[in-house]
Amino acid sequence: MTPTQPNKVMSLYKKVTAYPFGKQIFSKMVSRMAPYFGTVHPYISDLRVNRCECLIKKRKKVQNHIGTVHVIAICNGLEMAMGTMAEASIPAHLRWIPKGMSVDYTAKAGSDILCVAEVKPEQWQVGDMLVDVKAYDTNGVVVVQGHIKLWISEKPQK
Repeated sequence: MTPTQPNKVMSLYKKVTAYPFGKQIFSKMVSRMAPYFGTVHPYISDLRVNRCECLIKKRKKVQNHIGTVHVIAICNGLEMAMGTMAEASIPAHLRWIPKGMSVDYTAKAGSDILCVAEVKPEQWQVGDMLVDVKAYDTNGVVVVQGHIKLWISEKPQK
């Protein structure tokens, strides 16, 4: 993949989001590919090569006993942002699989949450790769931060 030749996921995103409600449609499509993501009703608000932003609305189904967005719902959003970013960004000769997630809870999540996953282009190398993930409240305060570890390997020869 080169900057002038987007992969299938990025091409689909650009095509679908050209239409009214395109981001909602694309978000539903991704949620159907990995159904557990749908439990938080994620909305992919921005997708670029090496970066994805995913919004989780604060609603009763994602709240904990103190009325804030539950950290597991946030982790679900972070994983969706990471997976969508990876699928839209990975070079054509590579593949990925998640190996783990490490996060810190840094503040109460009392509003809608923006989950962001981002890497640098040079990180796409065979071996372990750490994807930086952060979740922000509507005031821009980081409420969860950490990384998701991926294993990057060459695709097998066909």
